[in-house]
Amino acid sequence: MQTLAAPTVPVGKIKTFGPFGPKYEVGHPLRQLDSGDWLVEVTMVETGEKAEYSLNHLADDPEAL
Repeated sequence: MQTLAAPTVPVGKIKTFGPFGPKYEVGHPLRQLDSGDWLVEVTMVETGEKAEYSLNHLADDPEAL
């Protein structure tokens, strides 16, 4: 596994899972995966639940309106 410095992540941005999914707030990068992708902590806006989410997927999600 190649270890790099933590990537630039839009911490604090509110995004949605896909075009119609629930809103989440972007947190800080947690760890790099073997694939080179990173897991980022996200917080669900409606419930406050925290989860880990792929940075590659996060980059494709739209900002919430």
